[in-house]
Amino acid sequence: MNLSLEGIRVIEISHMVMGPSCGMILGDLGAEVIKVEPRGAGDKTRYLPGSGAGLFPTYNRNKKSFQADLDDPADLEVVRELLGTADVLVENFRTGKMAGYGLDRATLKETNPGLVYCSLKGFLPGPYGDRAALDEVVQMLGGLGYMTGPPGRPLRAGASVNDIMGGMFGVIGILNALMVRSRTGEGAEVTSSLFENNAFLVGSHMVQSEVTGLEVQPMPNREAAWAVYDIFRSAEDQMIFVAAVSDTQWAVLCEVFGLTELAADPALASNSERVAQRGRIHTVLQDALAELPIESIEQMCDAAGLPYAKVNAPSDLAEDPHLLRTGALVPTRIPDGTEVLVPRLPLTVDGELLPKRRDVPAPGEHTAEILASLGR
Repeated sequence: MNLSLEGIRVIEISHMVMGPSCGMILGDLGAEVIKVEPRGAGDKTRYLPGSGAGLFPTYNRNKKSFQADLDDPADLEVVRELLGTADVLVENFRTGKMAGYGLDRATLKETNPGLVYCSLKGFLPGPYGDRAALDEVVQMLGGLGYMTGPPGRPLRAGASVNDIMGGMFGVIGILNALMVRSRTGEGAEVTSSLFENNAFLVGSHMVQSEVTGLEVQPMPNREAAWAVYDIFRSAEDQMIFVAAVSDTQWAVLCEVFGLTELAADPALASNSERVAQRGRIHTVLQDALAELPIESIEQMCDAAGLPYAKVNAPSDLAEDPHLLRTGALVPTRIPDGTEVLVPRLPLTVDGELLPKRRDVPAPGEHTAEILASLGR
């Protein structure tokens, strides 16, 4: 596959999720991504326990690991030299940290005017600009936690949505800057942020409130748009989402599951009328589904073209037949020798998924190689 960023050198000085996800996407698109890690054990994200254990293996393929201590003048000089050879810098340190090392855009531009400098921050410049941020912080501040949990119980979304999307928007900005550079020869400074990303995510809810003049309700308590758009339980008490979002699908649903009483009721002819009797419909449909094994419900919905989904845990995806058949999960070796399945980028080019060219590197695995490329 011809990858768009072949020949582009990216220096990634970052940790956790936002910066590494940005660097990984650039690597998947063909860039040479050099991850600068502290000397010794390397990036502390490698060793997070619990819910952080999967972060480093997921977002650090297709990279080289180079170790340097930015507080050591000799190492810092090597990093500056390395940046002189770079097309892109990705960093996600707190505001002012890179400037303290003399690695701010204004300084680097003096010797590398074509450098695209991408900063990934908690907030864009403004009243919150210097405030510490995490995905959880902006989810609560930006209304996503309010929307996710039931009333009075805001909940963090079940994935690092702002970190990952913030990294994606960083990539979009970098690609734009590289396109402009191809015409002008000049680099640019790109900034992507968690909070503004979160505002983008909840934008439709903001506009809903403005349009209706009503306070938006959290998702578990929201006013239904359709009568059947919910989770039901099978004969084994397994959970399955089933929906009918058109008059045609409503008629099909009633036919497939034998809801003759509901199908014949003229008071349920329109979507708005069905929504008004949502509780009654749910009771009748749940009684019907409770008689059926979940596999039968899936088969019946599939044959009828109805939207449905068994409620899976993330661990179930490692055995998902669709993901396995399409190659969407790529075996990836991590430094301790373990091989794990990691999702590829969810896109194809001419029908092909983007390749994994490198496994997750060990700390400093490519330091000697990169130093040699600098003549050191």
